[in-house]
Amino acid sequence: MKVKTTFYWITTALIATETFVGGVMDLTHGRTAVFSGPRVTDIVAGLGYPLYVLAIIGSWKILGAITLVVPGFLRLKEWAYAGIIFELSGAVASLAACGHRDELIAPLSLLGLAIASWALRPPNRTLGAPSKVDAHVATPVEQSAPLT
Repeated sequence: MKVKTTFYWITTALIATETFVGGVMDLTHGRTAVFSGPRVTDIVAGLGYPLYVLAIIGSWKILGAITLVVPGFLRLKEWAYAGIIFELSGAVASLAACGHRDELIAPLSLLGLAIASWALRPPNRTLGAPSKVDAHVATPVEQSAPLT
């Protein structure tokens, strides 16, 4: 296996696992570090968000994590990556705006991990990758050849 592919699967496994477990913790109102740490309800309320947002974000996190690891669904994968990046960058912005600068390292690290996973995708997991149907693309010479 190529080094790039290995790093892709490592970063994807890590971000998908974190996103899935985070979604479960959001839905169950568990702790931020699964077994320890503050409850997600305390964090969300402390940032000024209503608690029902946890049900919305938690559900989408679980679906996004599953989407990242299953084969196919390339457009949906792009949406999943976008959602994960929006969620993590929103966490960074919310924590910074509320003066919790000492808590920025975790969402910033996860944001870097999500971006790395997206950037390292192999061609068969990239939207816009040539499919078997698109294997033959006309060259400019073929396109401009006169019809006789």
